Amino acid sequence: MTMQEIIETVRGFDGALVVTPEAGSDFPALSWGDAYFYHAPDGRMPERTQPYGTIITKDYPDDTASALNAPGRFRVNIHVGREQVASLVPVDTAPAEVDVFQRHPLYGAVGWVCVIDPGERTSESVLDLLRTAHESARQRSQRRAK
Repeated sequence: MTMQEIIETVRGFDGALVVTPEAGSDFPALSWGDAYFYHAPDGRMPERTQPYGTIITKDYPDDTASALNAPGRFRVNIHVGREQVASLVPVDTAPAEVDVFQRHPLYGAVGWVCVIDPGERTSESVLDLLRTAHESARQRSQRRAK
């Protein structure tokens, strides 16, 4: 599954906003080429809400274990909650292994999982988890609006 296929699927979720910073934009250069997923039916990036999912295309200074600087490599990160992390990742894998669920290298303890280059084993589950994370974000924003 390609990064673009994931982005297009998420764009199809009701109320989804996909932010994809590009070179020359107002976003920090480090974020260019990445993607951030929000529930934002008004089309504006929330100011005090973290994304429920991201796609990262390169190593960050404090996050290099996934070896994302290799050409064409990317990592999908999804907030699933602490309990689901344990069921999705019962055993830790090699941090740079592709097409397997792993605890997020920095945020696994707070309920994030990731998959490097989702393929045959994980693509369907990645999309299902993104749908679920989107729905959870929608419910949170509705509760805050009340």
